[in-house]
Amino acid sequence: MPNNTNAIQVTDLCKVYRVPVREAGLTAALRSLVQRQTREVAAVAGVSFAIQPGEVVGFLGPNGAGKTTTLKMLSGLLQPSGGTVQVLGYTPQRREAAFLRQMTLVMGNRNQLQWDLPALDSFELQRAIYRLPADTYRQTRDELIGLMEVGDLVHKPVRNLSLGERMKMEFIGALLHRPQVLYLDEPTIGLDVTMQRRIRSFIAEYNRRYGATVMLTSHYMADVEALCRRVIVIHHGHVRYDGALSGLVERFAAYRQIGISLAEPTDLSAYGQVVASDGGRTTLRVPKADAARITARILADLPVRDLTIEEPPIDDVIEQVFAT
Repeated sequence: MPNNTNAIQVTDLCKVYRVPVREAGLTAALRSLVQRQTREVAAVAGVSFAIQPGEVVGFLGPNGAGKTTTLKMLSGLLQPSGGTVQVLGYTPQRREAAFLRQMTLVMGNRNQLQWDLPALDSFELQRAIYRLPADTYRQTRDELIGLMEVGDLVHKPVRNLSLGERMKMEFIGALLHRPQVLYLDEPTIGLDVTMQRRIRSFIAEYNRRYGATVMLTSHYMADVEALCRRVIVIHHGHVRYDGALSGLVERFAAYRQIGISLAEPTDLSAYGQVVASDGGRTTLRVPKADAARITARILADLPVRDLTIEEPPIDDVIEQVFAT
């Protein structure tokens, strides 16, 4: 393998598409047949970052931010319009066999398994594609089946499995060759809460056992909080933040939440915005700069049984990033 200290190195990465443009109407349609007009749309515009071996990094952004486009360029499915990419020392767009054997791309809304066959048959196809030694293949397959707890399901046709069960099989099939770089694009989309937790536990355990580098996109903040210490936030094709998840909250959260339990019911709207009231506990939203002063007022004015100051939910913080 080529020598490179970073598992993933991205420098000024760009992807520009040319899309047709025309006005509505028959005349405009006929004109476009002989003189088509186009405009350039930058899906990714000068993105740079580096990821160390074994890191699990959240790659966040709203729909259309450029996340999936970036992952496709990192996996070699798309050619960049500009910039450079190195993954494990390889240039992804060259699609070298040695590179392909060390990475995988899992997309929550895409299926790679054969619909009418048992998952075991699709696993055998993966073994043939990657030319895995029989003993190594069986050891990895059985280990992954055990981690996912699907030993009683691998003999069923994939079409007879639930969405969550199919997603488990997708993960096993994608990891049979023990890739060292995982690109996970919305891997828990559409799954119930229990199945989301199971997939998250599996990703964390695979990372621990094999030291794999993981880039994760997800709209479920629970995925990010459970797996990622570092996040990269992309918006309109540009990196808006790259750093610790905790630092994201500190940088972009403009408010704090104060949870208060009182000895008797009291209207707290004079102290801040009431965002929740459950039984005897009320949650206020207050400006970050005023949190200490307001807390002191509440303690001085009211019969407080319990009081906590909390960071805002991470999904609220992400929305604030996109709004700036």
